[in-house]
Amino acid sequence: MPLLVALALLAFWLYCLFDAITTPDEQTRNLPKLLWVIIIVLLPPVGGLFWLLLGRPTGPYEARAFPPGENRARPRPQAPKGPDDDPDFLKDLDRRLRDEE
Repeated sequence: MPLLVALALLAFWLYCLFDAITTPDEQTRNLPKLLWVIIIVLLPPVGGLFWLLLGRPTGPYEARAFPPGENRARPRPQAPKGPDDDPDFLKDLDRRLRDEE
């Protein structure tokens, strides 16, 4: 049982450390990113908890995708369509099926 607790704490610590390292500098809250990484490394369970509560960016992921002040109204790329969603493909398929009969 103590081994499971130790592994869970290690996983939590690694998650928080990786999350802090991969978060862009301008999106960290309350302290600079480097200071957050140092806190997480020096205070493993408490530093990770502080990171999640006080340092990690809030809001949906898309809202965090743009630096502050940048235009957030970028158009999203359209999702690829399947062949059954393309009217031209369906017309061509219908024509080919009729030609075979």
